[in-house]
Amino acid sequence: MKARRTPWWYYAIAVILGGFAGVMLVKLTEHSEYMFTGAPWIVPVLLGLLGVLVLILSWQVHKYVKGDLKDLSMERAVNTLVLAKSLGVAGAALVGWYGGQLIMCLPHLDAEYYATAALECGVAAVVCLADMIIGIVGEYWCQLPPREGPEHPQVKEAERLRGAAPATNAANQVTAKRRPGRGAGHGDSR
Repeated sequence: MKARRTPWWYYAIAVILGGFAGVMLVKLTEHSEYMFTGAPWIVPVLLGLLGVLVLILSWQVHKYVKGDLKDLSMERAVNTLVLAKSLGVAGAALVGWYGGQLIMCLPHLDAEYYATAALECGVAAVVCLADMIIGIVGEYWCQLPPREGPEHPQVKEAERLRGAAPATNAANQVTAKRRPGRGAGHGDSR
């Protein structure tokens, strides 16, 4: 399995879409009897704890990659990578979501409800921004160094500079040099 880094524009799109959704939520409920703006205080607490958990798990994978940690399950390393990627993109979307609500609440700060909602959204947006950064850093920490096998660019370049044929081509050349009519095991006396 080959996992690729999450492109930067995924985060930008997530922030934009989240912001649009947050603005639309406040706009739609502005003149209604139902208000869904803000975030309960448990939301930033849980998102902060999730960010700390992903940070710790990612640091353990990073220590394993550097060789400081001797044993780590590959399943755990892959799950940590998936968590870090998910936290980064979800954090970006939630930054937009709570940031959009915060922007829409700013003109109405004289009302107590909007002042409280703006404070809740501001705290939640900061925690989600931290989660997005933790997700990006965690994804970077989970990156494995490239293997130095026959397909590695440095190995290919070294073979090219030496003028040597790759191992698979060398085996084909030996087979082609055999005399016709003689197979393996018939006493090739060379």
